[in-house]
Amino acid sequence: MPQSSKPDVTELLVEWGKGSEEALQELIPLVYCDLRRLAGEYLRRERRGHTLQPTALVNEVFLRLTGQNRTEWESRAQFFGVAAQMMRRILVDYARKRRTQKRGGGVEKLSFDESIGTFPKTPLDLVALDDALLALAAIDPRQSRIVELRYFVGLTNEEIAQLLNISPATVLRDWRTAKAFLGRELSRT
Repeated sequence: MPQSSKPDVTELLVEWGKGSEEALQELIPLVYCDLRRLAGEYLRRERRGHTLQPTALVNEVFLRLTGQNRTEWESRAQFFGVAAQMMRRILVDYARKRRTQKRGGGVEKLSFDESIGTFPKTPLDLVALDDALLALAAIDPRQSRIVELRYFVGLTNEEIAQLLNISPATVLRDWRTAKAFLGRELSRT
């Protein structure tokens, strides 16, 4: 009896994008652990005592993904990039909501990973980070996307280059420029 090979994530994404619910059901177990790990990394950067849990964050992402109209998925990296962007949006929305509910305008904090290098090691305001990324996106959307893919998704320069159809040298150059811009923006807050 021939063994069936494990389905490819990209193939399942393409089929799901075409409307196949069966593909979605096969896809979820293949990406769930990676999404939960990504959510855990996001939440480790949050303030202590955060009420969201990785599972709840992943579930919210899936709800938003399945609520969208059909998406033309191109790759696993694209999917995780979109999922990471959604996680960031969910956490920023949560931080803004909590900020308005607290007296004195409490700020949700986030610790940056050492990979950023030039950013301060002290906790940063998640809302300020989002505002800085939005300001960067207004000036250079590609640099903003590179920050998201490298910092939040954890893709390598080569993976980002392939996804954005640019050279790894361009990714590195844009990454350095984006870090400098974000460092200046965040030092103002």
